[in-house]
Formats: sequence, structure tokens, C-alpha cells
Amino acid sequence: MDVRAFWQAIGCRAVGAAAVTARDASGPAGFLALSATHLSADPPRLMVSIDAKTSALSTIRVARHFAINYLSADQAEMANIFGGRTPFEGADRFTKGTWTTLSTGAPVLVGAVGVLDCTLEEIIDRGTMIALGRLVANSVSPNARPLVSFRGGFVPL
Repeated sequence: MDVRAFWQAIGCRAVGAAAVTARDASGPAGFLALSATHLSADPPRLMVSIDAKTSALSTIRVARHFAINYLSADQAEMANIFGGRTPFEGADRFTKGTWTTLSTGAPVLVGAVGVLDCTLEEIIDRGTMIALGRLVANSVSPNARPLVSFRGGFVPL
């Protein structure tokens, strides 16, 4: 199967759009993850797939943390920014939106449907990198509606 056919097939599943973020001494970094989910509940662990070429990977390695920010229906602009569909790159991606932190120091987007703040436990190389994190803090916006990625676009749920 060629790569384009693979992405067309994967794009048929609706997933929550998530900005994965971290911060080290050089500043914040982040990317849009379409594969960011739970691994276990006891202990609470999360996993994120990261393209090995993503510049934020080195920040996550150095910082030893990451936050998964599940975007709300009114944050499609953030999905486009973190998905590389705008001229914003690197730390400039954090000039939009309102940012704070919870426990680890990873940037947390105010108004996200939910945020999972994790310490990094391990990175596994399978061509794509898999970051495993232990949940140390979280926040939930109970009235926010999620933003869903479907067939290459973003749809409010």
C-alpha cells in the first residue's frame, strides 16, 4: 500500500484533534497529533505517535514531559497552526491562544476540552516515535465541545 492510500484510509476515522506541547530551556514546541490516547488507567499512562522528523521531538526528549491538549470546537485555528497549515513555526505557534501550565511546565491551552499533563517515561522507535507518558495532572472544560479530525479537515462535534 502506498503512503497516500494509507493516509486516505486512516483519515476515515474521526479522532480528537490534539496539540501536543512541551517546553525546554530553548522555549515551547508543539505539533498536531492525530494519535494521542490512553495506554493504561492504573497507573494512568498516555501514548503519542510522533513523526521522527518533528522538531518538537527533541524538546520532549530534553524536557522529559509533554501535554496533550484536546482542542475544542472553537480552536480550529490552533489545529491548523499546530498541523503546519499556516506560516507559524516553532515558538511562534504559541503567540496565538492563551497558554498556561499545570504541573510539568508543558504549555497548556486555555479552553481546550481536556488536557493531560505527562512526565515522559520512554520513547520507542518504530519508524514513527511513540512517546509514553505518565499522567501527573489534568484539566477538563466540561462545557466545551471537541474538535474532530476527519478526512483531512476539522469538524466540530
